[in-house]
Amino acid sequence: MRILAAGDHFVQNRLFVDALRDEVPGDLDIRELTLPWPMEPFGRVAEVDEASDVEEQLIDALRGVEICVTQMAPLTRRVLDACPDLKLFSVSRGGPVNANLQAATEAGVAVTFAPGRNAVATAEHTLAMLLAATRRIPQTHADLARGEWRGDYYMYDNVGPELKGGTVGLVGYGAIGRRVGRILEGFGAEVLVFDPYVALPGKVPLDELLTRSQFVSLHARAAPETVHMIGAAQIALMPRGSVLVNCARGSLLDYDSLCDALESGHLFGAALDVFPEEPIPAGSRLLTAPNLVMTPHLAGASKETAVKAARIVAADVARYVRHEPLAHLANPVPVTP
Repeated sequence: MRILAAGDHFVQNRLFVDALRDEVPGDLDIRELTLPWPMEPFGRVAEVDEASDVEEQLIDALRGVEICVTQMAPLTRRVLDACPDLKLFSVSRGGPVNANLQAATEAGVAVTFAPGRNAVATAEHTLAMLLAATRRIPQTHADLARGEWRGDYYMYDNVGPELKGGTVGLVGYGAIGRRVGRILEGFGAEVLVFDPYVALPGKVPLDELLTRSQFVSLHARAAPETVHMIGAAQIALMPRGSVLVNCARGSLLDYDSLCDALESGHLFGAALDVFPEEPIPAGSRLLTAPNLVMTPHLAGASKETAVKAARIVAADVARYVRHEPLAHLANPVPVTP
């Protein structure tokens, strides 16, 4: 059985190969193609999103290949048309945004993904960002590195609130949101949840969550109905001096409205790991907004995430080989290896 491991510099090919050899019985003919991410940003490739622009190289590497495991390879209609031997495309991410699911279904190619692979890393990063924004850690470090000891940070009007006894609103309550909630409860915070897709006693409407929460963290998925779900009107509902964190998707938040709220002082601070355009373009208001902590879309980046991602997709490859139902199938394709 011929398999292509199309890894990158995060989910490396050696992780895919080790996982496949541990999980999949029999002799495997594994080819390797190394994609340039994250040294080169992902983007839109033909009709798919968040992919490495390697259609030509992928088509060449997929000749005679039945199974592809990858993180960033673009499964476009062009790739599918050029690769008739392909039957299983396993994406080691929380969602297969880099795969054209309709075209894959029409071509009889099963697409799997790796839900929850980065839940621990993203939850931990979210907490770090929340604390960094509330305690102004990056700003105070930068001042000290410049030789400035600023006593004004200790003034009452310049210090932030504590998590213990505070109220934190979670917008979205999937694998990451649930883990963030458990961590925050350990800090002694009250946790409110808004998520129309999760059955949970005690959920509150979004407006109520925003009105009651000193801290708000976004964990919703990108979808047409969630675009700019937090805009000027929603931020205005948050108490003055609140903190807003987005380690989920850039499309959830109106960033101009966020900058307005930071510049006016309505928000004490904010922390962002995702952006409407990545990398952030020169001249963006985000680069000069006050009390803003930013990281370059790496909340899910940990060694454990990469290893777990490879093992989740390898386990579905093993199910495919054993003629078993796939655990994380993204499209309705009968699996008949």
